[in-house]
Amino acid sequence: MNTETGQPRLLQGNEAVVEGALYAGCRFFAGYPITPATEISEVMSWRLPAVGGTFIQMEDEIASMGAIIGASLAGAKAMTATSGPGFSLMQENLGFGVITEVPCVVVNVMRAGPSTGTATHVSQGDVQQARWGTHGDHPIIVLSAATTRECFDLTVKAFNLAERYRTPVILLTDEVVAHTREKIALPLPGELEVVERLRPTVPPDWYIPYADTASGVPPMGIFGDGYRYHVTGLIHDVRGFPTERADEIVPFLNRLFRKIDQHFHEIMMVKEELTEDAEVLVIAYGSAARAAKRAVKEAREKGIKAGLLQLVTLWPFPRQLVEPHLQRVRAVLVPELNMGQMSREVKRVNQGMTRVETLNRIDGSLIMPGEIVERLVKL
Repeated sequence: MNTETGQPRLLQGNEAVVEGALYAGCRFFAGYPITPATEISEVMSWRLPAVGGTFIQMEDEIASMGAIIGASLAGAKAMTATSGPGFSLMQENLGFGVITEVPCVVVNVMRAGPSTGTATHVSQGDVQQARWGTHGDHPIIVLSAATTRECFDLTVKAFNLAERYRTPVILLTDEVVAHTREKIALPLPGELEVVERLRPTVPPDWYIPYADTASGVPPMGIFGDGYRYHVTGLIHDVRGFPTERADEIVPFLNRLFRKIDQHFHEIMMVKEELTEDAEVLVIAYGSAARAAKRAVKEAREKGIKAGLLQLVTLWPFPRQLVEPHLQRVRAVLVPELNMGQMSREVKRVNQGMTRVETLNRIDGSLIMPGEIVERLVKL
C-alpha cells in the first residue's frame, strides 16, 4: 500500500482511522479483533512497527483498554478500536481513564445489537452508551464520522482533544462508514494541527499531578521522565492519594467537568448544508448524515427548502449550535439507525420551539435518501 501523504489514495474508513492516528502521533495500539472494526487492528499491526510504534493484540477488550491507559501514562499517544460488545467490556476501564485523567482514543465501529446482534450490519445503537456507559458522574467527548475523510480528520481531532484536555475521547463510526472506500488525498505533515499534552515545568519533587489550573487541565508528568505519582480509580486529592474529604472530593469532580464545560466552543462541531434559508431541517450524524445530504439536495429539486445539520460532536451535545436552528425552522427530522437515541436529546433542547419527528431503522440496513425525502415532503 502506498502510504505517502499528499497523493490521492483509495481508502476505506477503517484504514483512514489508522492513517489519522499515525498522523496525530499515535505510537501504541492495543486491541482485540472484532467485526466490523478488525481492519483497524490489522493495518495497525504492520503500520505501527514501521514508524517505531508498538502493536499488541490483547486477550480481550478489558485488557486492551487497560493497556492503552498504561501506555499513555508512560508518555505514548495510545488508541484502541472495537465494536459494540467490546465497547461494553471497556466501560469500567474507560471510567478509570476519566478519573485518572489519562488521554487516549477509543474508536467504536458500531454494529447492530444488543449482544452479538447482527455483527456484519450497520447500526447507531451505541450513542447513549458512549455518553453514559461507564458508571458515575463523568464528562466525556464523543465524535462521529460520516465519510472516509472524516475518519481521518476526526481521528486526528480525537487525539488533539484527548491530549489537550487529559481525557479519553471516543470516535464513533459504523459498519458502512468503516467499509466504504473513497478516494482521498491525505494532508502533508504540518497541514493539520497536532496537539501535544501539557508537560510540567517543575522538577519531579515539586510536581502536583492533579493541581487545579485556570484551564482545569493539570500538566501531565510522564513516568519515564521521573514523574512518578500515585494513580488510583478512587477519588483522590491533588497528589493522587485517595480521599473521603468533601472539601477535596467536590472540587475534584467539579474540575473534571469544568475542564470540558469551559471549552465547549473548542469541542462542539457541526457541519451545515443549505441551512441558511431552510424551512425544514434534518439533524443527522454518521452514515445517516450521508443519506440525509443527498436527500436534502433532492428535496430542494422538489421545491422544498430543506437543510442538513450534521452533528460531528455528539457529546457534549452541541446545544449552542443546534438551538438557533430550532428557533427558526418549521420542522425537524432526525433519521437514526436506532430507536431514537439522539432525537431524545434534540427534543430535550427543543422544548416546544418547533416540531421534531424521527425516522428510525433497526434492521441492519441503511436509511435511504428517498425515505428521508418522502418524510420531508410530508413535513
